[in-house]
Amino acid sequence: MMDRTQLLLVGLPLFLLCSDLFNLFAPPPPKPAHHDHHHNHHHNYQPSKTQSTIQQPSPDFTNHAASGAGAIGFGNTVNIDFCASCSYRGTAVTMKNMLETQFPGINVVLANYPPPLPKRVLSKLVPVVQIGVMSIVLAGEHIFPRLGYAVPPPWYYSLRANRFGTISSTWLLGNFLQSFLQSSGAFEVYCNGEMVFSKLKESRFPGEIELKDLVARRIASSRVVDGLGGANWSS
Repeated sequence: MMDRTQLLLVGLPLFLLCSDLFNLFAPPPPKPAHHDHHHNHHHNYQPSKTQSTIQQPSPDFTNHAASGAGAIGFGNTVNIDFCASCSYRGTAVTMKNMLETQFPGINVVLANYPPPLPKRVLSKLVPVVQIGVMSIVLAGEHIFPRLGYAVPPPWYYSLRANRFGTISSTWLLGNFLQSFLQSSGAFEVYCNGEMVFSKLKESRFPGEIELKDLVARRIASSRVVDGLGGANWSS
């Protein structure tokens, strides 16, 4: 009979595997409703003198907001698609708060950037392989006869001889492989449907000042295009 230590070594990986399977196939939580108001700490962002110097080439939207021109970001949407499994959410939230502070009224949408379809399919198969290996190690002598094998293959006895190490290795390597397959490494920023920054192309994250300038230029160009379109219609 298995003692308590052996039960712990077998039960812990199985419990963690079941938790991973539950989190993998559980439906995503509903998206929170978008609120137009902003927290007070969002308005405490004060650019330094160095930042003010760098920001000079971008359009000066702050003066328009101070003069009562209204919500300068109203009608504009920024989409930030990031790799959720890469722990990029904190960076995405920081950029969202900065943009909402600098461009009041702007709509910033955060979303997961999924990996390619082949990687997503393989990531779904990893838990199945993990369960299969663990089941064979623990109950191979009952499984192989049902599959038409009178005697289990030789490699089964090698796995069976070190079953606890095999189970632990299968769980650890499977989780590592699954995390790799679910990651895309993306941090893509779009303003009004046009890409303004791509981590997949630049191989780096954007700076806060850099992203502010890119979004400001895109908003300014959108206003110019809208103005020209309105002038053409009026004529």
